[in-house]
Amino acid sequence: MGDKQPAVRQVVAQDDAVVYLEGHGDEVGNVDLKALRRKIDRRLMPYMFCCYVLQFLDKVMLNYAAVMGIKKDLKLTGNEFSNTATWFFIAYLIAEVPNVYCLQKVPAAKWLGGNVFFWGIAAAASAGAHDYRSLLAARVFLGIFEATVGPSLMLISSQYYTRSEQAPRFTFWYVGLGVAQILGGIISFAFQHVHHASLEGWRIMFLMLGLITAVVGTLTFFFIPDTPIKAKWLSESEKVALLQHVGENQTGVWSTTVNLKQIRESVFDIQLWLLTLTTILLSVSSGVVTTYSSTLIAGFGFSGPISALLNTPSGIVSIFFTLLVGYGIRRTSHRWAWNVLCTIPGIIGGGLLSFLPKNDTAGVLIGIYLVNAIVATLPIIYQWTMANCAGHTKRAFASALVAGSFSIGNIIGPQTFQAKDAPEYRPAKIAVLATQAGAAVVSVVLFFYYARQNRRRDQTQGRVNETMIDETKWAGLTDKENPHFRYAY
Repeated sequence: MGDKQPAVRQVVAQDDAVVYLEGHGDEVGNVDLKALRRKIDRRLMPYMFCCYVLQFLDKVMLNYAAVMGIKKDLKLTGNEFSNTATWFFIAYLIAEVPNVYCLQKVPAAKWLGGNVFFWGIAAAASAGAHDYRSLLAARVFLGIFEATVGPSLMLISSQYYTRSEQAPRFTFWYVGLGVAQILGGIISFAFQHVHHASLEGWRIMFLMLGLITAVVGTLTFFFIPDTPIKAKWLSESEKVALLQHVGENQTGVWSTTVNLKQIRESVFDIQLWLLTLTTILLSVSSGVVTTYSSTLIAGFGFSGPISALLNTPSGIVSIFFTLLVGYGIRRTSHRWAWNVLCTIPGIIGGGLLSFLPKNDTAGVLIGIYLVNAIVATLPIIYQWTMANCAGHTKRAFASALVAGSFSIGNIIGPQTFQAKDAPEYRPAKIAVLATQAGAAVVSVVLFFYYARQNRRRDQTQGRVNETMIDETKWAGLTDKENPHFRYAY
């Protein structure tokens, strides 16, 4: 035990939870953890849910604007529409680099709220676009400010919940994506019936949603606390009980110290690159769904308003699989298996899109809807990353890396839609099929990697017990450094 004391003394200066618990250790009361969880859910989940709804809604509005006349109004030609979607994610990817540092120095809630406000301004500014360049500029700024949403929500969730509790919470705010798909279709349908206003319908849509987003960002900034320690709506005994409860994660709560050693470890960590590869493969289809689903549906000869409404079942599919996965992981764990399960409808959908004749409207529509099952895989990846990466700097780096890899897939996805392949876009559809199959294979590889790591640690260190966890849960160690850490799979 003596050789562990220097590590503990080092941690006291690193993780705020250690300092707080040392000063409030005698304030342990009889706290009902179930009631405490419900209290935290009521305070955090509405803001996190709204942020995720709006980040997808603001992003997918370009998809709906495509059938509302934006290409004609801005005189977009060739691959210019695809390029605006691609540059959004290029900006998103580049912004993940400073995000690693900012999420270490600025509380995730404050960084999230500020960025949500500014992406709302950027979304509203899209209404003023008058040509390709101005639309591109607005989308670039939108990508920069939206880049933090995934990493911030991941970090906030990991501060308040244990690894098993995080899965349903990730599911709840991620359901916002499916809700946004449904709302987007309805909103687009409504604004396509605006014919006598001084502004085109898509401009009013961008302006309205942008202003709503800015308001939500302001509320998020002021009402989500920096850390559990600073939550004014928690009593001192509730804070102590919460910190002791989440201590079993062995990942820490908050530290402003940038640990370069943890970044170096992250760069050479095989699990992170497997998670990154899985996310890229899954996100290629996400890029297709986000940007071109309305265009594909309109290709059957449907009018703009009907194309928007026919896109709403995609949201129902997204919500169903997201809830199914959240429930399944909570009850059975086996994240890798649920990941593979969600790729199966995606593979079937990609096959229907790729090989059915163009005049088989019903079959191809079913294919478009089934591909949306793969959106449920992203909260699995998010939760997997937070569960298996310990050390605050490593978690910040890992969350930014996974979010960045999501943007890489979304950069590739729209670029598979080339003007020369219209109207069937067969290469893009085949890309959906191939990337889903590849993601399923890598998920199985991750399972074998984690199982092997846990088995090796059990053989060298013995089975983990509560005493071992107590020794290391606030030690600021990474998952590689902590011999008592076991990976979730």
